Amino acid sequence: MPAPVAPGRWPLIGHTPAMLRRRFGFTSSLYAHGDVVRIYLGPMETCFLTSPELTHQVLVTDGSNFRKGAMFEKFRPFVGNGLALSEGVLHLRQRRLMQPAFHHTTIAGYAGIMTRAAADLIRPWKPGEVREVDHDMQALAVAIVGEALFSAELGKAAIEEARRSIPVILKYGMIRVLSPPLLEKLPIPANRRFDAAVDRMRTIVEELIDDWRTEQADRSDLLSMLLLVRDADTGEGMTDEQVRDEVITLLTAGIETSALALSWLFHEIARHPEVEQKLHDEIDEVLGGREATAEDVPRLVYMRQVLNEVLRMYPLWILMRRVTAEVDLGGVRLSPGTEVIISPHAMHFDPRFHDHPDRFDPDRWAGKRAKELPRGAYIPFGAGAHQCIGNSFAMTEIAIVVATIAARWRLVPVPGKPVRVKHTTTAYPSRLPMTVVPRFR
Repeated sequence: MPAPVAPGRWPLIGHTPAMLRRRFGFTSSLYAHGDVVRIYLGPMETCFLTSPELTHQVLVTDGSNFRKGAMFEKFRPFVGNGLALSEGVLHLRQRRLMQPAFHHTTIAGYAGIMTRAAADLIRPWKPGEVREVDHDMQALAVAIVGEALFSAELGKAAIEEARRSIPVILKYGMIRVLSPPLLEKLPIPANRRFDAAVDRMRTIVEELIDDWRTEQADRSDLLSMLLLVRDADTGEGMTDEQVRDEVITLLTAGIETSALALSWLFHEIARHPEVEQKLHDEIDEVLGGREATAEDVPRLVYMRQVLNEVLRMYPLWILMRRVTAEVDLGGVRLSPGTEVIISPHAMHFDPRFHDHPDRFDPDRWAGKRAKELPRGAYIPFGAGAHQCIGNSFAMTEIAIVVATIAARWRLVPVPGKPVRVKHTTTAYPSRLPMTVVPRFR
């Protein structure tokens, strides 16, 4: 039985106008048309999944019958074949080589970088000062990921370039993905900015790798690990090109997820004083006035609930997979080559699985409510073999940063400055000015 076609299809350009114009509103409405709904990106037919069971089937149960889809293929020529985009044997090899860098003991070693960077950020703050919190959190995420990747002086230029170029790549990359092939080649401003940002990042990372090869020194950073690691079976390491692609992938994924989660977390707790007070009480009790460490993170139980809720409300918009062997999804037979779209956002805002999904409610992650969610209904970091390798790093980073800042300051919304949501690959604040108020005098 063929899946129904979503309303709003245009001749030749399909549902692309609706996808770009309405973004989250369009995809979140599709569950009303069935578990599998056909949408067209230009002339290309895709199947959009609105069921958590089918989402889990594609990502986990039958994951071997799917490859990264057209969305990732469009990115690959620009940002390379890093862990987020690689497939098959290469992906398994790279994940195995990189896994030690994200072991919990290794992440604990990065906690000092996280605490120090957060303390450096807030040290010059003055009571009553208005901060652009989204800019601060992005700069902080760049500093943390950058120092973890490049501990030496050499890395400063790369960190500054990441601060400049990664937001451009993320902003215009989704436009590139959803555009028909003809538009990709036009010399319009969005394409020129995207291409220039990619070129700058590739160049600066390649220079860093060349410098490292010249010195051959283990600096105890992630770059050194990538260059020194060897496959246990073959004894081979990564090529310089593969290292470059992995570095750009880590920068891109590591900066966006943490910066946005931190920004939206401070925005939401400021809008919900009872949540803010409960979070402050927990931080005060756990830290007792000292600096946050990795050992504190498991004890910040309510912090985890707040963070889970932020990641539910502000997740990745869509990701794609391509069928490699005939598969049945909810009674719809899909042949090899069919493109499938999964939307973490649509899953997270589906009222069938999340009561009052527009309401910020950290308590939904307490007790049995969270355990009763069907698999696939909450996927902030994906699932299966391609689940984000840096999820524990991000969760630790966000918890330590929030504990460090909230132990000293409250961030208060500025009256008359409404915060609007901008939609690209995920939800960005239009701007996020907040007044810093000391918690203790």
